[in-house]
Amino acid sequence: MKVAVLSFAEERAATYAGLLHAMPDVDLLLADPDGSPDDPGRGRSTARRLGATFAEGWDELFGLRPDAVVVVGEPGACRPLVERAARAGVPVLCEYPPTDGETDAERDADVLARVCEEAGVRLSVVSPVCFGPAFAAVRGELAKGGVTGRLTTIHGAYNGPRPAGERAARSGALGTNAPQLLDMVDAVLGGVHAEQVYAQTNGVGAEPGVASAALVTVRYANGTVVSLDCSWGAADAGPSAAGPVMTFIGEKASVEFTACPRLLGGFDAVTSRERRQTRGTDPYAVMLGEFVAGVSRGSGAGPDGAAALRTLRVIRAARESARTGRPVELAVPYGVAS
Repeated sequence: MKVAVLSFAEERAATYAGLLHAMPDVDLLLADPDGSPDDPGRGRSTARRLGATFAEGWDELFGLRPDAVVVVGEPGACRPLVERAARAGVPVLCEYPPTDGETDAERDADVLARVCEEAGVRLSVVSPVCFGPAFAAVRGELAKGGVTGRLTTIHGAYNGPRPAGERAARSGALGTNAPQLLDMVDAVLGGVHAEQVYAQTNGVGAEPGVASAALVTVRYANGTVVSLDCSWGAADAGPSAAGPVMTFIGEKASVEFTACPRLLGGFDAVTSRERRQTRGTDPYAVMLGEFVAGVSRGSGAGPDGAAALRTLRVIRAARESARTGRPVELAVPYGVAS
């Protein structure tokens, strides 16, 4: 299968390329027409290092007829690349648009979801936990409802550290950590839309105007109430720093999910802190593997464009609630968002 990585404007592109190159049935294609050929982090240098096929431009890349593409460009460049892939009938995996206010993330997500839907192309959005088999197993059991009964409450936390990228950091905790938690909730609830959002944020330890801590409460149309802590934290602060953790509370029982459970623990005398050793599986490798497998099967994997739009609507409402100090009511969505 030919899988292309489009653009190396973001650091994660080189990681994706390396993970895809390691897959035995993937023929890796790379294109990065705007990158410097001497920059070790850009596409041409990565292609030389991996021995992958490098296309000089987008026309040449799509002329090689990729079976799937991973788009990792700058925000303004992602939309035309996804649209072009959709016109070519190629399934797409792309990052969430940034929610830092410089672009209209909801509008872009809506356009891309509609373009891909009209072309009959699956648009998948980067949200590593939602691609994993452990979460799929939990989701499947919750859907049966036999053990837990009807879900009433969900509590989640993801306290990953402040991102290194400047633009991602400007999105704050709501832009960097909330999407994965909201994607998990959306998957478990089957796309039920949110009716009300209330959020509190603060910017302790961050530059002015950036929220480093956020607590979001969401009420969904089926009555489920969700509370999410998506604040930035220290890298070794606990299980919610390594990956999302979530508790699903039903009428009869509850289920706890930890994306990166501790395998070994102890006390580090050098740092005077608890030491945690999590599982070794790279969640991004799992995500890419499931994406490629889904393309091979002709089925989707992970959140689609409509799910991403629902998540972005909640994040926008959370920002408004944090600004006004009041709950925000969300209208019933329409079109692909329903």
